[in-house]
Amino acid sequence: MKIELSQKQADAIRYVRNWLMNKGKTPSVRELMTALGYKSPRSAAIIIEELIRKGILKKRSNGDLQLIKDIDADSVHARTVDIPLVGMVTCGVPIFAQENIEGFIPVSVSLAKPGFKYFLLRAKGDSMNQAGIDEGDLILVRQQSVAKNGDIVVALIDNDAIVKEFQHHKNCVVLMPKSNNKKHKPIILTENFQVQGVVVTTIPNLEV
Repeated sequence: MKIELSQKQADAIRYVRNWLMNKGKTPSVRELMTALGYKSPRSAAIIIEELIRKGILKKRSNGDLQLIKDIDADSVHARTVDIPLVGMVTCGVPIFAQENIEGFIPVSVSLAKPGFKYFLLRAKGDSMNQAGIDEGDLILVRQQSVAKNGDIVVALIDNDAIVKEFQHHKNCVVLMPKSNNKKHKPIILTENFQVQGVVVTTIPNLEV
């Protein structure tokens, strides 16, 4: 059933989604107030409360907002799927745990093909810039625990998610940077790491 929204509510949802995609988090009440042209944070807080009641936003345990439904997906629902955007990976907590998910973003099924699980992650640093992954880009990752040589993977090392090229050798795994910054070195591993998934595509970071 289509959710009826005021123009201000629709504008707020689009702003939250754009902020989420470009900054990896949802805006504060004051940031939303400024974007919507309000003079009081209370006005923005009321919009947020209305969207929570309509099931579009949700308050996370830390008080931040989570986007759980995107209105722009309604008109093309059959051609998109909602993919979780994972924020900071909490120590000892599975990558898809509720507290790690900043929100859900609709992605075309031509990229997120049915039959697999996917997640979005924000790239940090320049260790993969020669592979077309720059600081702040969103990367679409197909969840899987195995990879083949040459795949760009998301690996979890000591609860820190890193993106590197996967190379398997006889007695070890090497995670290779692809960067013109020579400070980045290969990471050689034999244990204490997990492949979380393989990168499918990159969504360039755009200004809000």
